Amino acid sequence: MTQNLVALTSFILFPAFIIWLSAKISLLKKLGLVLICYLSGIIVGNIGILPPDFTAYQLNIQDVSVAIALPLLLFSLDVKRWLKLSRSSLVSMLLAIVAITVTVFILQFTLLAGVDKGWQLGGMATALYTGGTPNVAAIKTALQVDNETYILFNTYDTVISLLYIFFMVSIARAFFQKIFRLKPYKPLGNQSEVEATDISDESVEVYGKLLKPAILKGLLKAFLLSAVILAVAFVVGELFPADSGTAITIFLITTLGIAASFIKAVRNIKYTFQLGMYIIYIFCFTVASMTKFDVLIHINWTIFLHVTFAIVGSMIIHGLLCKLFKIDADTMIITSVSAVCSPPFVPVVVSALKNRDILIGGLITGIIGYAIGNYLGIGVAMLFKILG
Repeated sequence: MTQNLVALTSFILFPAFIIWLSAKISLLKKLGLVLICYLSGIIVGNIGILPPDFTAYQLNIQDVSVAIALPLLLFSLDVKRWLKLSRSSLVSMLLAIVAITVTVFILQFTLLAGVDKGWQLGGMATALYTGGTPNVAAIKTALQVDNETYILFNTYDTVISLLYIFFMVSIARAFFQKIFRLKPYKPLGNQSEVEATDISDESVEVYGKLLKPAILKGLLKAFLLSAVILAVAFVVGELFPADSGTAITIFLITTLGIAASFIKAVRNIKYTFQLGMYIIYIFCFTVASMTKFDVLIHINWTIFLHVTFAIVGSMIIHGLLCKLFKIDADTMIITSVSAVCSPPFVPVVVSALKNRDILIGGLITGIIGYAIGNYLGIGVAMLFKILG
């Protein structure tokens, strides 16, 4: 028990240590807090220093951190700005859905041709990369996928998705703008005025201000409000079936967080976005610490390649479609992440891109993915089964 509490405390305080270190070392500052948390988490999770029964704590941190952080990230946002961007976000999400569907069809008649129960893999990939983990868990039950296939599929997805996130938070913007010729994101309004506000400060030095008594008092109020939103959303989500409860909970957290941003007293609390991002850094470190590379020693190459090509192939097709429909690179990236990795990873990429305008679009389109993932996954799987 003591070991678990020490590890839990270390997980919560680790981003603070990285922030302090990054303020001292310019190389770390250039690398970025998100990547450092991911890389550090992978190391910690694979060198054998965590308590043997710490997995339950990791799962709880993973779930609660995102849920409590989302409202904090939304409190300071200007929703009216996003409404002007909603069309491109929704179009890009539709293109992402088309991309994964096309990719799965190609894989079904090439890599999975003649593979026993390959139709199940197609259905799981469609559901997962349209919605998220709750969708693929529901698909497992609906399609009667055996536990071994399900575990391998999820494990390979975790590893490849982490590499995908590394790409998205590092060179993706330059890659899609140069190779795919996607247009750069064009900010709305007077950008100089936006950059002058507290909520746009992305520097590591700003986190030191969070501990000032006057600032801390406001942040505690915001944190409590976020906890209330989480509690309400969780209670309501529990009233629905398990396969839709998570989507309902995320939807309510996002909706109530957006609603609170219209309250001037809430919107004017300083540095709520930075507090939310600190909690997201805890999420990144925790998720990465759960990645176990020993499962890659004996690889099921059919499932591994299916997961890899589904993620990479759908991303490439999505980029080409966004070029055709004149979607900018940032919108393409955030909607791709919301589809492939689900809404919890959206703030991570938003922070790396330093573009607050695309946050709500990424969250909303991710929720849409949650809503339709089960239908699309089951439909595609049944079609493949009929086609043999």
